[in-house]
Amino acid sequence: MLGKLDDHLRFNETALSLRSTRQSVLASNIANADTPNYKARDIDFSSALQAALDVNKGGPLTTTAPKHYPLPPQGAGTTADGTPLQYRGVVQGAVDGNTVDMDVERNQFADNALRYEAGVNFINSQIKGLLSVIQGGQ
Repeated sequence: MLGKLDDHLRFNETALSLRSTRQSVLASNIANADTPNYKARDIDFSSALQAALDVNKGGPLTTTAPKHYPLPPQGAGTTADGTPLQYRGVVQGAVDGNTVDMDVERNQFADNALRYEAGVNFINSQIKGLLSVIQGGQ
């Protein structure tokens, strides 16, 4: 029974987790707007979501020995949860080598926050629907 509930909510749970990760990446870009040679980064949301859902289908990956690489793989090109980071294309170059365009970052930040809020509202409506079914539509 719980497995079916998990499956029912997994897509939105995964999407919200990725939205949260993306919000952190965008906030980091904004925070480093004046850092020389900082390169703006972002997440390809659709491919990251697809990859996360594919991993969830096969079950969680685990390491069996202390010398195994952490799963998901971590490094400079990934977030802590293994989501690959990509460099954002240069919109307007800067003399100090910084590629952060504050207009683009603010726009992406607001768009991502709005989509996160929509995801939360959608999960709330899913849970309310489930509760209604459980309670017999009272």
